[in-house]
Amino acid sequence: MKLKFKNQAYQANAVNAVVACFSGQPKTPAATYRIDPGKQPSTVEFTGFGNAKLALSTADLLANIQSVQQRQNIPVSPGLATTTICDVNLDVEMETGTGKTYCYIKTLFELHEAYGWSKFIVVVPSVAIREGVAKSFEITAEHFFEQYGRRVRFFIYNSKQLHQLEQFSSDSGINVMIINVQAFNARGQDARRIYEELDDFQSRKPIDVIKRNRPIMIMDEPQKMEGAATTESLKRFEPLFILR
Repeated sequence: MKLKFKNQAYQANAVNAVVACFSGQPKTPAATYRIDPGKQPSTVEFTGFGNAKLALSTADLLANIQSVQQRQNIPVSPGLATTTICDVNLDVEMETGTGKTYCYIKTLFELHEAYGWSKFIVVVPSVAIREGVAKSFEITAEHFFEQYGRRVRFFIYNSKQLHQLEQFSSDSGINVMIINVQAFNARGQDARRIYEELDDFQSRKPIDVIKRNRPIMIMDEPQKMEGAATTESLKRFEPLFILR
């Protein structure tokens, strides 16, 4: 059985509203950098592809956001919603069952089409939601390929499979890392590995490899991830901006 997905106008409107917040941002190729090879001797240099920086001024970005808010008939923000995690935070509110996962998957395609951004992290509050998100990427892959002619490379972060971070950094296409907060904010040894120099990762810290990509962070059900410890941990990813 093959699932069929319909293009719903209200979902497209939600996606377009997010994209419009960055109107005027030039579409540029990914920012390239040399991937840190770690302490293991190597004569080969590997290129990483990170998101280009925001080129908009604070005033222009705020004007875009206010314009979107006015069109949606919602209260206009007097300034950017800054947090200790990131200077740019956008809230997208959707009723349960209206397809928010579908919407943010479509959003990352549209952000790539409009501005060239290609590195995303989806943060979720539980393992169960993490698995559901990964399944959504899987079952919508063909649907979005028909629309955009490309596929997303997605993976679930696993501290025992860090080679996936190399691929996340070195692939120039759309890449998504799905991670649950317990993977970086719990007290167990596995959770701490993301911040440690690891022998099986050429004496590098996984968090340092991740943040070099200037990832766009999508927080799924952010109201469940607002604790002080989680906020402090999320700051270490150094996201370009956050979609909540």
